Amino acid sequence: MKMLIRGLTAAFIYTAALLRADDFPSIPHIDSQGAASRLIVDGRPFLILGGELRNSSSSSLDYMKPIWPRLARMRLNTVLTPVSWELIEPEEGKFDFKLVDGLIRDARANNLRLVFLWFGSWKNSMSCYAPAWVKTDQHRFPRCQKSDGAGIEILSPFNETNWKTDARAFAALMRHIRNVDKNHTVIMVQVENEIGMIPEARDHSAGANQAFAEPVPKELMDYLQAHKDTLIPEFREVWEKAGFKTSGTWEEVFGPGIGTEEIFTAWWFARYTDQVAASGKAVYPLPMYVNAALIRPNFQPGQYPSGGPLPHLLDVWRAGAPRIDFLSPDIYFPNFAEWCGKYHRSGNPLFIPEAIRDAANPFYAFGQCDAMGFSPFAIDDPPPAPGANVPSAQRPDFGRCYEVLSQLAPLILENQGKGTMAGVLLDETNQSQKIRLGGFTLKISHDYTWSGSRDPHPSPWPRFGGLIISMGPDEYLVAGSGLIVTFASNSTDDPIAGIASIDEGGFANGRWVAGRRLNGDEDHQGRHLRLVPGQFGIQLVKLYRYH
Repeated sequence: MKMLIRGLTAAFIYTAALLRADDFPSIPHIDSQGAASRLIVDGRPFLILGGELRNSSSSSLDYMKPIWPRLARMRLNTVLTPVSWELIEPEEGKFDFKLVDGLIRDARANNLRLVFLWFGSWKNSMSCYAPAWVKTDQHRFPRCQKSDGAGIEILSPFNETNWKTDARAFAALMRHIRNVDKNHTVIMVQVENEIGMIPEARDHSAGANQAFAEPVPKELMDYLQAHKDTLIPEFREVWEKAGFKTSGTWEEVFGPGIGTEEIFTAWWFARYTDQVAASGKAVYPLPMYVNAALIRPNFQPGQYPSGGPLPHLLDVWRAGAPRIDFLSPDIYFPNFAEWCGKYHRSGNPLFIPEAIRDAANPFYAFGQCDAMGFSPFAIDDPPPAPGANVPSAQRPDFGRCYEVLSQLAPLILENQGKGTMAGVLLDETNQSQKIRLGGFTLKISHDYTWSGSRDPHPSPWPRFGGLIISMGPDEYLVAGSGLIVTFASNSTDDPIAGIASIDEGGFANGRWVAGRRLNGDEDHQGRHLRLVPGQFGIQLVKLYRYH
């Protein structure tokens, strides 16, 4: 095992030495503005209005032909699509990139960018997208084992041949993208997919058992000591309870139990993934991230994909995978804002590669969390039929949602990291929210709280969301759906806020184009701003103060 650790460390040093960002000055990369991170594409900030395809859709170019135009009509600018190891290396050492070339060609023809998802060693924990020549040679490519000795369909992260073979294929993919994608259709890459151990918290193979009995690697201990005061609180607490030891075995440093087994698993998954990422970045350093399958309520390590880049393990992943640019959540739970908060901290840029198709969520992610992008899963699924029994207010109309967000994208990017923007999510449980922004306090309420909204209301109430941008001392842009907004002045001299005007409108070529003036019934005779449920709109409100 010590030899394996030395091999991993040596490979890390070697690949790091090959990385020279100056060799690729124009490729997509990440920069910062204030507290926000932004993706730069072709020299300009780029907001990903994305959608992820179902896992098998992009394995056939013919299957995708009618889908590309539909995605473009939905106003997406980016498609997240798998590239599986088994399809690009069907025979060991013999690569076939016809599918990759076709995806790049067809995306470009529809004015869409791509984020490639590398389904290499792991996809949703399992090794189902590894080539057959890997799957069938378990002596050369060993798998994880349960505590009873039974094998699992998960390639072991403790085997050097496993990661080297995956890394070789990934490097070949990145080299090919560099050579053929001169227009930067591919703007980012996900390395592996929803990594994690299940149904136990760690691998129990002989190599894993040996590593678990050895001291915690020096690289991790050095990181913990250097970042002791800024560690993720829930992780720092584990280390603190065990006495903040600076050396020892895994159980000595972090205490006994399955929680420590998961930390151990996270470190080895991170080291493995870092080697794969480093091999690709050595030839073409596009931004790279790893995504996480999140934890269901009350589940314990081993009951969920354990050891992935989960919120309580972010520091382990940062220490073990420095070649990964950021860590991302796949959010399929209703507490969307809570999960965003767990990833939008400690300097980690927020990008949401998978989510339920809820059109309220991107408004919140962009407005409140400076997200670089948002992407609902299964975007290639057709929308509900017109006659389907789905209330109009609950239809996830991503076409109109992304049409509005595409108009706002330059303004969102301009305001990220400056404290001039906020987002809101409301439902039956969270019916209103107050936001202090500029010289006013805004109360944003769910439309169903207003007596003038339609009645009776379905239960549960649909989720509504929006974003607010302070455009000046007395001016706000409000976008979204299903919101009632009232205003209060923060001035003690003139504590009452009046609505001077509300205009609905949009942006054309970056310029505001006003439509109707809504100073009558639509603003309840100057009482509030309303964004109608079931629609997505933009309104510009100008205020004044009086006493």
